[in-house]
Amino acid sequence: MDPFAVIDDFYPQDTPLRRLLLKHSVQVRDKALAIAAGSGVELDLRSVSAGAMLHDIGVGACHAPSILCTGSEPYIAHGVIGGAMLRCYGACRGEDWEIWARICERHTGSGLTAAEVRDQQLPIPAVDYLPQTPEEKLICLADKFFSKSGDMAEKSLPEVRRGMVRFGAGPLARFDDLCRFFRLIRA
Repeated sequence: MDPFAVIDDFYPQDTPLRRLLLKHSVQVRDKALAIAAGSGVELDLRSVSAGAMLHDIGVGACHAPSILCTGSEPYIAHGVIGGAMLRCYGACRGEDWEIWARICERHTGSGLTAAEVRDQQLPIPAVDYLPQTPEEKLICLADKFFSKSGDMAEKSLPEVRRGMVRFGAGPLARFDDLCRFFRLIRA
């Protein structure tokens, strides 16, 4: 599977949004592969690489003008939208793209629980979006080190943790668990 060909199909024009998406996705891919190298966790690195490139494929459908997204859907839905896009894309080719769809759906924050979706009245189906596989967990973690806004520079681990605090104790604890799993912090 060539993630760049998939991106070409969904973002065929050289636009500022496509360039932003590619830059962010490459940053997340490279960070994920760097974390993987020191983690001791058994991973399918081809799946990590492709999944990291596709994790934000749904952003174009969302309304977030500050990051060049001029669609109509709420930004929080970009993972669910991306998952649906990739399931359909795979089905049109007679292929099962569930692995890529789940990466899209489960990378937001440190994952989202159905209770969080309901309690915060998020405009997505109220189900658990928690990363399950090591590959899903790694992409979820690596994504937290980069923003699609501002200078797009890599954040330090303390900066990421400070940003996670605003989402509450549960998301921060899940983030710390991901860091421990991949040996970014000690148990």
